[in-house]
Amino acid sequence: MTVSSAAVFIGVEVDDSVAGDQELAAKLEEVCPVDIFGVAEGRVEIVEENLDECVLCELCIDAAPNGAVRVKKLYDGTELVRE
Repeated sequence: MTVSSAAVFIGVEVDDSVAGDQELAAKLEEVCPVDIFGVAEGRVEIVEENLDECVLCELCIDAAPNGAVRVKKLYDGTELVRE
């Protein structure tokens, strides 16, 4: 699992089973309104300096397979995920 670590309020996890999917990486990069996702060497890249800009829109969760992307609210311990 690819886990973010630099954020104060929001954390993002992308399951290793999809982290290398170049098509999904491009889709996540396209749908995120605050540029949390990028593509690096055909893999999903998390742009850590943008994590706390997350607006909890769930577009990344909707774009990915069930359970593949988790948005963690570090301030209250809850998370957004589609199972």
